[in-house]
Formats: sequence, C-alpha cells, structure tokens
Amino acid sequence: MTFPAIFFGMVLSSVYGTAFHLWKGGSLNRLFLYIVLSWLGFWIGHIVGGALGWSFAAAGPINAGMATFGSAVFLFGGEWLSRVEISKK
Repeated sequence: MTFPAIFFGMVLSSVYGTAFHLWKGGSLNRLFLYIVLSWLGFWIGHIVGGALGWSFAAAGPINAGMATFGSAVFLFGGEWLSRVEISKK
C-alpha cells in the first residue's frame, strides 16, 4: 500500500470520527476517543474485508466499504461502552 493511500485512509477515518463527535457531542477527550476508535475500526475493517475477499466501494487500494463499516461498528460500540457511570454508595 502506498503512502498516499494510507494518508487518504487516515483522513477519511478522521472525518468519520469528527462527524460522529459533532453528532454525539462531548468534550475534547471524547473527540480524541472517537478519532482513535474510527482509525482502529477503519483499518481493521479494511484488513478483514481483504482477508475475506469482500470488496465494495473500493477507493484505489483501500477497501473503503468494509473500512467504513468497521469504523461505524467501532464508533457505535465504543460510544456505547464508554457510557459507564460510576455511582458512589
């Protein structure tokens, strides 16, 4: 994979994380969390899609369809798991 493809994937996944933060709101820490989750989900989705031979919405060497799906799964799952509230008894 070329450097421009990796850069494009990082930019695209960062846009997903930032858009999710704009939708859900939160602090600067949440923005950082969403961007990191989006990066992880994007590249794991890309790798899993390549390993399974599933390819749709490809953008050059990037399997953007599966990568976007992976990013969405990680964003929604991470947001759900991060809603933990600690109660003092």
